[in-house]
Amino acid sequence: MAHLTAYLERLEHFRELAEAAARGRGRLSAPTFLHPLLTAGLLTDRGLRERPAVIVTPSEQAAEELTRELSLYLAAREVLQLPSRDLWYGSEGEVAPRVAGRRSRALTALQGEGGPSGHMPAAGGEPGGPVIVVDPAALLEPATPGAGRPLQVHVGRAQEFEALLRALVGMGYQRVDQVEDPGQVAVRGGLIDVFPTTERHPLRIEFWGDEVESLRAFSVYTQRSLGDRQTAVFWPALEDGGVDARALWRFMPPEALVVVLEPARTAAAAQVCLAGLDDVYGPNDPLRALYSGWEEAHREISARRGADLLGGGGEIPFQVRGSTGDLAVTNLPEAEEALRRLVSEGYRVAVAFELRSEAERCRYVLTRTGGRMGDGLEVPEKPGITYLPVALRRHFIVPDLRLALLTDNQLFPKRRKASAERRLVVGAELTSFRDLRRGDFVVHEDHGIGRFEGISTNTVAGITRDYLDIAFRDGDMLYIPHDQIGKVSRYVGAHGTPPSLSKLGGKAWDQMKSRVRKAVRELAGELLQLYALRQTASGYAYNEDGDWQRRFEAAFPYQETPDQLKAIDAVKDDMESGHPMDRLICGDVGYGKTEVALRAAFKAVMDGKQVMMLVPTTILAQQHYVSFKERFSDYPVRVDMVSRFRSAKEQRAALKEFQAGRIDVLIGTHRLLSQDVKPKDLGLVIVDEEQRFGVVQKEALRNLKLKVDVLTLSATPIPRTLQMSLAGVRDITVIETPPRDRHPIQTYVGTFEPEIVKRAVDHEVERGGQAFYLHNRVETIDKAASRLREMMPHLRIGVAHGQMKENALENVMLDFLRGNYDLLVTTTIIESGIDIPNVNTLIVERADLLGLAQLYQIRGRIGRSHRVAHAFLFHPDEALLTEEAMARLTTLSDYTELGSGFKIAMRDLEIRGAGNLLGQEQSGHIAAVGFEMYLSMLQETVEMLQGGQAGPERIPRVDIGISAYVPTDFIGYEAAKVDLHRRIAGAQDLGELAELRHELQDRFGSVPEPVDNLIFLGEARVVLQQVGADAVAARPDSVSVTGLELPKGSREQLRIRDRLYSYVPASGHLTYTHRGAAQGKRSLVERVLNDILTLQPGGPPGGRILGPADSEAA
Repeated sequence: MAHLTAYLERLEHFRELAEAAARGRGRLSAPTFLHPLLTAGLLTDRGLRERPAVIVTPSEQAAEELTRELSLYLAAREVLQLPSRDLWYGSEGEVAPRVAGRRSRALTALQGEGGPSGHMPAAGGEPGGPVIVVDPAALLEPATPGAGRPLQVHVGRAQEFEALLRALVGMGYQRVDQVEDPGQVAVRGGLIDVFPTTERHPLRIEFWGDEVESLRAFSVYTQRSLGDRQTAVFWPALEDGGVDARALWRFMPPEALVVVLEPARTAAAAQVCLAGLDDVYGPNDPLRALYSGWEEAHREISARRGADLLGGGGEIPFQVRGSTGDLAVTNLPEAEEALRRLVSEGYRVAVAFELRSEAERCRYVLTRTGGRMGDGLEVPEKPGITYLPVALRRHFIVPDLRLALLTDNQLFPKRRKASAERRLVVGAELTSFRDLRRGDFVVHEDHGIGRFEGISTNTVAGITRDYLDIAFRDGDMLYIPHDQIGKVSRYVGAHGTPPSLSKLGGKAWDQMKSRVRKAVRELAGELLQLYALRQTASGYAYNEDGDWQRRFEAAFPYQETPDQLKAIDAVKDDMESGHPMDRLICGDVGYGKTEVALRAAFKAVMDGKQVMMLVPTTILAQQHYVSFKERFSDYPVRVDMVSRFRSAKEQRAALKEFQAGRIDVLIGTHRLLSQDVKPKDLGLVIVDEEQRFGVVQKEALRNLKLKVDVLTLSATPIPRTLQMSLAGVRDITVIETPPRDRHPIQTYVGTFEPEIVKRAVDHEVERGGQAFYLHNRVETIDKAASRLREMMPHLRIGVAHGQMKENALENVMLDFLRGNYDLLVTTTIIESGIDIPNVNTLIVERADLLGLAQLYQIRGRIGRSHRVAHAFLFHPDEALLTEEAMARLTTLSDYTELGSGFKIAMRDLEIRGAGNLLGQEQSGHIAAVGFEMYLSMLQETVEMLQGGQAGPERIPRVDIGISAYVPTDFIGYEAAKVDLHRRIAGAQDLGELAELRHELQDRFGSVPEPVDNLIFLGEARVVLQQVGADAVAARPDSVSVTGLELPKGSREQLRIRDRLYSYVPASGHLTYTHRGAAQGKRSLVERVLNDILTLQPGGPPGGRILGPADSEAA
């Protein structure tokens, strides 16, 4: 076995090249796909490995890819990219915290100052100097190490709490209530939460006095700990570009080795970068003067240059020849044959996979080729196949070395995988109260709609409690004690218009609730009837998965997310059940819904059934058609399409073939619901974005649902509360796990300025990308395109809209897909399904005219690759904006993370209405009582109609007389306090509350007594609900429980166990009288409730109540 780079020693003249590089005169000609391997080979040469190295690449994308690949080739070295400052309009000259941290870390490493790097060399790896990869922009920009030196924190070492906090703020970290983004810090009780600018996860630092007691990574999504750490390094979140800034080469030590890839391209890219500076800085901006000219930069790096790696060709002394290793395979048998042929020709073949599980799966699929699993980049000396769990992307064949490095994308030729750059984890979903602010409207079950005025802590008769302060009409105030918070919900209306406040003590609220309850009962009855019809209808029961299904799924080129697997299993269970399926798969943009549909379609075809897929637009039909054709290419599955992209003759032929059963999968728009579409044996209908179809089409679909399996896909967010409310009447599966390795979209909201448009598009095109320009009026779209051509004559600009002739639209879209246009001026036809990873800038001319969900969907068309995407949402002067439009745009700019569609769900309902989710006729009822209360009514009604309990559940009363509240020094912000009260009030079992107690200790530190008392009151309520009792009350020497029904045997056990109990069966009144040393009321109640739990048949239904001592031990 030998490392991949070790084979380079066998190349003729490679040793001479390395020696020439050491003298500063190395020049090598090789195809660009071999540059990462050759660079790694040079840097591991014994004469060069100790020197720090700077690799200059021709573009930002090339720098990102080279950094990732060199990190794999040089596992023992520290390989860092020095990103450019990435200044664009809207950044106001500020470097993003994550970029500032990465820049500071790279510059510190380059200087060799011995600062902490956080780099962990591979076990047994040879040491070496740092490797810094730059693009032309990063080379020319002024640089500073950042706002302060990196800060190290170690468990067990002295560290003063306030001093650490001050240091982090001084380094540019922003203080927030809850950490969600890099460069943020929050104080939570006795803890400090901080999101380092170079880490994947934020960290939680817990103190014991002035010593760091523990250090834990935690999830942004759940805010819960993920694992312990012993040390952490915090790099600055701010880069000061002022007087201390200097050119990059001034950071390089004298012995630094510089390698330039493709010098001619790099020089040209540097000139383009310098030409674009005037678009970022004004003519008199002092920062502009700090940039280096190319002549100076070229002179300085030439003095340190070790080698140039040129593209292939030319008369260069040292040349390496090779091919890309394109196998040109289209199916599995061809892949097997290609691998066998390489081995027979004496090649050592390595096939690289991002994950070991994917490599194992490939081995299973390609069993006839043989091969073994490998580790790292070790390749055997003899010809054969090795499957490597290493995420290399470049593939090549070097005949002189008899070496072939292949990638999974060649064996499974699909679209490019996302970058391995670590993604940011999405933040916690917005719930009803996590987002509550003073002035928001709330709904009280008994009193109606009020306005939240804050949370107050008051002491009455020596007992301190938290209260919600709610204002009603005529200035009336209601102070809701924490144990009644379950009756309060946040108001979310159906139209976004503010509701009227209710009057305390009036009858209007009760009358309104009665009207809404009646409407809800009718809706629930209709839903249940449809569900019952489907359950009693006889459908086709599909067979369990066969070998072909397993091979088809194994060929999927990505790792399925847990939610995806859950959705696939649910669909297969439905299909095998024998009842017609009607399942909704709801998932955000790009979350893998199409793969669920593909597997369902394949399963149907394998059982001899036909499949129809309905989509709302012709462009989406075209993209699905391509996806289905590619995925089914290895199998005898015939796919066709009916849409405007096909002539009438072609459509008639396709329908005739479908009717004859010779087409298995037919994809199209609502044309497929026409009377002349007559499948021979239809088994499955897949509907994408059903809400975008008209009333007639929806009625046709409703009739289909009683006959065949229907799978509906939607990217419109559905609140979890609605999903739960419809449990048992509508089968819904939600895919919440985001795709791996995508960056959040940077969103800029502002008034329209032509100069910003020019800067944004030029920035995108310069980095090799394309852009969308959304002008949503067909009548004026050509004029808009003409203006843009005048403004940017150097760009190739196309126009696409839904009223174009079929062939013209198809040609424009295909040209854009092929990269023949830099900018596409278009309408909202791009909203659904357009998947062009190279488009990473979006400009919306009149964003104020679009709905929030629509804007979110359109913005989801970009940011589908490894690059950071930018969205510009323009509006007219703010004085001309409606309050609703401004709220929409502000919301979208606030939530940039992937998956924020689910966070925006409640805001979307509040602003645009919940009508589409349940039918427009329900909008008025939602507006009357608020969405959350409406759903609560719906859930109660569904349960009642299904034979469950009637009416809302009664909440037992707990009257113990102990202080229970959330001190401000434990949780300082109101929304989190209210959310905690809400979670305690909504807990359904003791395990949930025990977990909450642990969570609080994890997130905020030691739980103070008043908060522990709050949780105990919740535990007492849960126990009373479990045993069916009405109330518990405590005095200094006794405890009484009312409404408790005890079986006769249980009564006897109590009497035998302790003569201090008395029980009256007629009233269900149990009394415990304490004798002996005085105990607190809480201790007495704990004892009584735990005794009652032990008397339940089968033992305690949910464990027992844990006292404070137990909690600490746990």
